[in-house]
Amino acid sequence: MRRFKLAFTIVLTLAAIAVLIGLGNWQMHRLAWKESLLAAIEERRHQPPETSEEIAAEVGSGAEIDYKAMTATGTFLNDKERDFLATRDGVPGYHVYTPLQLSDGTFLFVNRGFVPAEKKDPATRMGGQLLGEQRITGLARARLAGRPSSLVPDNDPVKNIFYWKDLDAMAASTGLPQEKVLPFFLDAGPEPVPGGLPVGGVTEIDLPNNHLQYALTWYGLAATLAVVSGLAFLRRKR
Repeated sequence: MRRFKLAFTIVLTLAAIAVLIGLGNWQMHRLAWKESLLAAIEERRHQPPETSEEIAAEVGSGAEIDYKAMTATGTFLNDKERDFLATRDGVPGYHVYTPLQLSDGTFLFVNRGFVPAEKKDPATRMGGQLLGEQRITGLARARLAGRPSSLVPDNDPVKNIFYWKDLDAMAASTGLPQEKVLPFFLDAGPEPVPGGLPVGGVTEIDLPNNHLQYALTWYGLAATLAVVSGLAFLRRKR
């Protein structure tokens, strides 16, 4: 019976060590994937800007367009801007999403940048309400497939407050024809505008990369378990 218990303990310990090593290996695979993703994003950001037509074609083919440098030319529909709740350096406010009407009759929602909460009303920042044809350069952003989390509140189109970037809801609340709205966003770059608002260049690339730390933790637990179990076995043999 004692031999059976000892054998069972050894098997259980070896299985636990194997699981811990497996988790460490999985985190190393995740590390390689994350580093590849970050490198791809850096490459996309620093390539020559593509046109909105080129980005639209890539979206249609299923290609990855998130964070690609792009440019678009058109006229802002300033009376149809949508406001996404955001903060900047701890200041509450909004990211202003304004549809840009392109020459082919399609519409592209442009994240023009940040305005503080007290400047939500466009009448308080008329200098930044650009008129006439504009050429906007920035980063393409893929649309969200759905609400990021059940904890995110419902959007409030009536009050023009969006808690998540629902492109369909933004378009519908402006009365734009859905079939004419391009299925991605453009985050405008940091070029200043008259009056200083909105403040462009608000794109954040926040992809935590802690996989090496996690892998070392799992490997460390495996090594600790192996050492402790080995010492316990040696003491038992004495």
